[in-house]
Amino acid sequence: MTEPYEALTATTPRVVRRPVLSQRWTDVVFLHWPAAPADVAPLLPHGTRPDVLDGTTYVGLVAFRMEAVAFGRGPAMPYLGTFPETNVRLYSVDARGRRGVVFLSMDAARLLPALAGRAALRLPYRWASMRISRSGDRLTYTGRRLAAGGAAGYRLTVEAGRPLDGPSDLDMFLTARWGLHADWYGRTLYLPNDHPAWPLHHARVEHLEESLVQAAGLPAPAGPPCSVLYSPGVPAHFGVPAAA
Repeated sequence: MTEPYEALTATTPRVVRRPVLSQRWTDVVFLHWPAAPADVAPLLPHGTRPDVLDGTTYVGLVAFRMEAVAFGRGPAMPYLGTFPETNVRLYSVDARGRRGVVFLSMDAARLLPALAGRAALRLPYRWASMRISRSGDRLTYTGRRLAAGGAAGYRLTVEAGRPLDGPSDLDMFLTARWGLHADWYGRTLYLPNDHPAWPLHHARVEHLEESLVQAAGLPAPAGPPCSVLYSPGVPAHFGVPAAA
């Protein structure tokens, strides 16, 4: 039986004081579709369960620009530390009550960071040809997997709107996440992160073609997303992984 939802605060109480990685996420677009918890539960790491809001969980397609990747609080890596990335993700909670995300796929436009993420934490990175372009408030994200990543890809155009007057419970549930759960050689790890509250904006999808969700092992989304949000971005720090 899933525990009732408890309101997530706008800022995380778990400050990462000694980060192992620092980065910045910019021009972030969040698309979400509702999903039945029973349908996504088999895709989550051992020891976690689907996190729900009013009995529903969600599948997210999140496109953004990764910037200023650095070890600890050191200087940003040139070239390799900045690239487009797009993730398919689910929402999880472990036995200790830590809410997080579970990545089903992580498409990145730099091969070496993708290989490093797969090797170090077994994160599902895929190398892809990707691009982000902007004209005023209109942003277009495109990507196509390369090499062994398969033929999955996407094209997304959104128009970013005014800032939210105040995030709803659903907005907070989908974005206020302070860690990730990952399967690491048969063990489930929790990797905490720390970042300011997301500055969220209304957004509208003008065009969407994608095959990433289905390639991640989920049914193709039925209809348009139920939630579309945009954020100019936040800096983030990741702490030391711990057993979930």
